[in-house]
This record gives sequence, C-alpha cells and structure tokens, in this order.
Amino acid sequence: MKRTYQPNNRKMAKKHGFFARKETNILNRRRAKGRKKLCK
Repeated sequence: MKRTYQPNNRKMAKKHGFFARKETNILNRRRAKGRKKLCK
C-alpha cells in the first residue's frame, strides 16, 4: 500500500515556492511587515 504523502519537489515549489508567491501580493505584504525571510 502506498503512503498518503508522496513528496514531489517540483510540485511543491510550483504551489508554494518563491515564484508562486510572487504572482500574488503576499511578498509585498511580508516586506512591508519587515520580514527577514520572505519565503521558504
């Protein structure tokens, strides 16, 4: 039986990576807040 979590780095990055976040204004909000680290 396969386990439920089958990690896939490319899929993960496409959904949650820097470029995925760049598409929305999440990064700008985090910058405005003064975050040291914007993304993973």
